[in-house]
Amino acid sequence: MIKKGDIVGRKSYGSDVLFKVVDIKETNQEKTAELRGLDIRLIADAPVNDLLQKNEEDVKYYQNNFQEKCSDCKKNIFKRRQQEFRQSMNRYQRPMHNEFFEVPGNVLHIDGDKEYLGKCMNSYDELNIKVRGEYVPETEQYKRVPSLLREQPVDILVLTGHDGIIKGKEDFSDLSSYRHSRYFVEAVKAARAIEPSKDELVVYAGACQSHYEALLNAGANFASSPLRIFIHAFDPVFIVEKVAYTSIVEKLSIQDVIENTITGTDGVGGVETRGRFRLGYPKSPY
Repeated sequence: MIKKGDIVGRKSYGSDVLFKVVDIKETNQEKTAELRGLDIRLIADAPVNDLLQKNEEDVKYYQNNFQEKCSDCKKNIFKRRQQEFRQSMNRYQRPMHNEFFEVPGNVLHIDGDKEYLGKCMNSYDELNIKVRGEYVPETEQYKRVPSLLREQPVDILVLTGHDGIIKGKEDFSDLSSYRHSRYFVEAVKAARAIEPSKDELVVYAGACQSHYEALLNAGANFASSPLRIFIHAFDPVFIVEKVAYTSIVEKLSIQDVIENTITGTDGVGGVETRGRFRLGYPKSPY
């Protein structure tokens, strides 16, 4: 018997994605499960009889594959940072590497999933990014954004959680076809009412299959999902990292930002944006 908390795959999709069962409802004598992706930001419904429970070995294999992808991204990030720092130092007439200090952009990450928020916070820490994390359900984010931004202004705002196209909906231009896109759109608008400039406040918004065009039109710098595909849990983190560690005197290469992610251009995209990284000088001995 499938129960709440089980890890499952959908038989009709060949169990290509694993989910956690977060709720089971019974209507018209049919049991339907509400599912949340293990490593993708997708919420979906499926008949219980279409679900296949996964054992510990299956789950471990699946998660190890995800961790390998994340590790590869992080290795590339640190390699890129070293190269960019050396290039920055070449602009000066004498060796000054030890006299500078780094001030990467700081982040407010608002997430509709507590587990994903915790994982993202760990990744921010690994990447040496100052972040404040807030768990806020997707439907409530637009209400909380103004007060959170006023309490502590930041350089970068992430609005994410879970999303998905509602089963049976075919008009991808209609916000009502999506589970949470309209709430992300309202949250972006609320943020832009506080800070209209896309350079002063860089906003990432969206999750799996979100209404990409509507989010950008609302004022997001980066959003998901151009081709309405799934995105990985850490894609917002990897986009933020590139923004946080690109100099404020430089425009971000959109291609470089997207290459920083696991999903790529099918899953995330954006508009020209300036970085939020600053070098400081001199470094204090204290």
